[in-house]
Amino acid sequence: MQALSPSSSITLKSVLHTRSPIPTNRVTPIQLLIQCGYRSDSANAAANSNFRGSIGSTQANYQSASAILASKVVSQQKNDDVSGTDISAGNDHKTLDFVPTENLPKALTIADLSPAPMHGSTLRVAYQGVPGAYSEAAAWKAYPNCEAIPCDQFEVAFQSVELWIADRAVLPVENSLGGSIHRNYDLLLRHSLHVVGEVQLAINHCLLALPGVRKECVKRVLSHPQARTALAQCEHTLTKLGYNATREAVDDTAGAAKFVAANNLRNTAAIASSRAADLYGLQILSEGIQDDLKNITRFVMLARNPIVPRTDRPFKTSIVFAGDGGNEERAGTAVLFKVLSAFTFRNISLTKIESRPHRTQPIRVVEDVDVGTAKHFEYVFFIDFEASMAEVRAQNALAEVQEFTSFLRVLGSYPMDMTPWGPSSGE
Repeated sequence: MQALSPSSSITLKSVLHTRSPIPTNRVTPIQLLIQCGYRSDSANAAANSNFRGSIGSTQANYQSASAILASKVVSQQKNDDVSGTDISAGNDHKTLDFVPTENLPKALTIADLSPAPMHGSTLRVAYQGVPGAYSEAAAWKAYPNCEAIPCDQFEVAFQSVELWIADRAVLPVENSLGGSIHRNYDLLLRHSLHVVGEVQLAINHCLLALPGVRKECVKRVLSHPQARTALAQCEHTLTKLGYNATREAVDDTAGAAKFVAANNLRNTAAIASSRAADLYGLQILSEGIQDDLKNITRFVMLARNPIVPRTDRPFKTSIVFAGDGGNEERAGTAVLFKVLSAFTFRNISLTKIESRPHRTQPIRVVEDVDVGTAKHFEYVFFIDFEASMAEVRAQNALAEVQEFTSFLRVLGSYPMDMTPWGPSSGE
């Protein structure tokens, strides 16, 4: 394996032509951003693929298993005929390219497939966004001395853990003002990772602009693309402060700050963290501009393997289940009522109920000779409850739930975040 350095101009094709033994130590780090190339409809294929010393022993295996990764990953090719292989992407997909990040904290270190970190090694934690994002701060809160790995999309973070590029992923699932982040609930069901912890982060939004820009010069404000998140969380405060500017969306909060700095936009401000201001050389026009100071985002930590549940501290368990659309007694609201009763009977408190469309069976048709044909939407239900799977009452509750459902999966049983909330000016 040929080592790459940040200044290297070696192409992926030239590296693959060099068939040298896989090194026993990790090589010189290279800064890059994991970027989505295209999406695979089969998530389990990535989780169940057999990776032995390289990320895909052939181009086809790489593209099918790590479909969404568009990083130029240096892999050790095992077939003798690989030197004659053209590495340009097939099936009309674009060639895999590096996306460099300059003068920022180290992002991703890849020379070959690295094993899980041994004692004393740095834990690699994937998050969605760029350096300065709130997700990066959540990763550091969850794992204080970790190596934070930026990913351009949520699904890339899932895949990076499945492919052993990262050891953990820290992803947001709900916000106290904006509600649930549905995309990540869908990805939890689609992928096979386990929830091993949670962390709650206080969000402190700042309005950032280039040095010397005055408030009256701001004509537009950039931030997170989901309208109900960063932009919506600051809407009333921005109006009160006199920022009657156009609101526009970019990839994420820190990405907005990076965009303003990179393009020298003197009529544009970004809603992001104070750390993003430091990273990208911006000034803070206003700090704490969220409409509600109790603005908390809950993140979950994901890993390839579950942790062992315990009873010596507060635990939370997350499950997902679906009714049986072909059985009226096990479908729709009937199954939800019975499931809730199983927890109520055992005095188990629920902290979260979320419903998402049943992708494989979205419609349930009910025919009645007297009334006619009715069509009902089918859902899968996500539930968080305050109990450890090591407790008998939780085990009995899920045993009862299983009787009423056609599908039940424990996403994880993990310690609750009991740390007090506080201002987070450094995220």
